[in-house]
Amino acid sequence: MPSTPLDSRLFRDMFGTAAMRAVFADEALVGRYLEVEVALARAEARCGVIPAEAADAIARAAGGIAIDWERMRRETENVGYPILALVHQLAEAAGDAGRYVHWGATTQDIMDTANVLQLRAALDLVDADIGALRGILAALAAKHRDTPMAGRTHLQQALPITFGYKVAIWLSAMDRHAERLEQLRPRALMGQFAGAAGTLASLGEDGFRVQQAFCEELGLHQPPITWHVARDGLVEAVSFLGLVTGSLAKIATDVMLMMSSEFGGEVMEPFVKGRGASSTMPQKRNPISSELMLATAKAVRQQVALMLDGMVQDFERATGPWHLEWLALPESFILAAGCLEQAKFALSGLTVDAARMRANLDMTGGLIVAEAVMMAAAPALGRQHAHDVVYDACRSAITSGRTLAEALMEVPEVVQALGGREGVEARCDPANYLGLAPRMVDRVLAGR
Repeated sequence: MPSTPLDSRLFRDMFGTAAMRAVFADEALVGRYLEVEVALARAEARCGVIPAEAADAIARAAGGIAIDWERMRRETENVGYPILALVHQLAEAAGDAGRYVHWGATTQDIMDTANVLQLRAALDLVDADIGALRGILAALAAKHRDTPMAGRTHLQQALPITFGYKVAIWLSAMDRHAERLEQLRPRALMGQFAGAAGTLASLGEDGFRVQQAFCEELGLHQPPITWHVARDGLVEAVSFLGLVTGSLAKIATDVMLMMSSEFGGEVMEPFVKGRGASSTMPQKRNPISSELMLATAKAVRQQVALMLDGMVQDFERATGPWHLEWLALPESFILAAGCLEQAKFALSGLTVDAARMRANLDMTGGLIVAEAVMMAAAPALGRQHAHDVVYDACRSAITSGRTLAEALMEVPEVVQALGGREGVEARCDPANYLGLAPRMVDRVLAGR
C-alpha cells in the first residue's frame, strides 16, 4: 500500500509527476543495474578481458530475464545491498557465461553508475521543464513590459515598477538555472568502475582501458579517479534542485500575496472550476499551485541538507552515509518535478489584473513617487531643501487625506521648480517614474 504523498494515489501527482516517478521506480532501477552489468561485460570483451561470446550471452540474459522480486527482496535485506542478489539471478540466466558477470566490479560501482544513469534521465526532464517555464515567463514579461504596478519593499509600497519587470526577475533566475544545469552535467554524469577499494587492482594494467570502454558504452564521462567516497557530483545535482525550487518558491510567495484579498487579486492562478475551493466558504479561490510549490521547495531543501550530510564519509568506503542518498536522490527529484509542474500550470494561465495593479499603485495618492518629485525639484531648490519641503507636503497629504499633487500645489517654490501644475501632476503620476524597468525587461529577453 502507498505510504507517503510521493506514491499515494491521492497525492502523488500533487507532489511529483508520473514521468519522474518512472525514472526512480524499482523496475527502472533494477533495469539500470542490468544495463550497467551488460555495459561492463561488453567493455571487458572489447578489451579482451572476458570472451566476446560471454558478453553476448550476458546481454541476452539481461534482456530476457524475469526477475524473481521476492527472492531479490529477501537477499537484499540479508546482504544489505541489491547487487549480489541481482548477480545471482543474472548469472543463472546467463548459463556458462554467468561466471563472467560482474567481473572485477564492486557493488558500489554498479549502484553508483545506475544512479548516474537515473540522474541523467531525471536532469533531462528537469531541463525540459525549465525550458518550458522560461518560455512561459518570457511571454508574460514581454506582454506586461509596460504594465505599471507598485514595487514593494518590507511589504510596503516603495516605488513603481512594471509587472513585466517583476516577471523578468523571475525569468533571469531560471535562465541562470539553465546555464547551471549544463555546467554541472560533466561533473555529475561520471561512470563508476573502480573495484573493491577503488584502485582497479583486480584488472591490473587493463583497468583504465576497461573503465574507459565501460563509460563509453554508457555515454558517461570517465572520472580521473574513483569517487566512491567523493560524492560532490551527486550532491551538486541535488543542490541545484534546491536552487531551482527556491526560485519557484519565491515566485509562489509573490503570487500568493498578490492573490490575497487585501491586494485585490492583482494576479490569480488559472481558473478551473472547483480548484482551490473551500469546503465551507463558497467564495474562496485558494492559491493551490503556489502552496504546493512552496511545500515541495521546502521539502527539497531538506533533501539538500541530507545529501550534504552524506558527504562526510569514512576512509575508502563509507559505513552508512552512502545510504542517505538512497532516500534523498529520488525524493528530491520527484519533489522538484512536482514543483516545476505546478509552476508551469500556474504561470501559463496566470490572470493579470492590470486595472487592480493601477488602482493599488494610486492607493497612496502619489506618495509612492515622492522621491521623483524631490529629485525633480532638487536642481532648482537643492537636494536637502527639496527633501524637506516634499517631506512636509507628504505629511500634509497624509493628515488631510489629499493627494500629494494637491498638497504640493500649496508650495509655490515646488510648483515653480516643477514647471507649474502640469509639471506637478506629471511628476506625481506613478506611471511616469518607472526608471529603467521596461528596458531591463528588454535586456533579459534579448539575452536568452
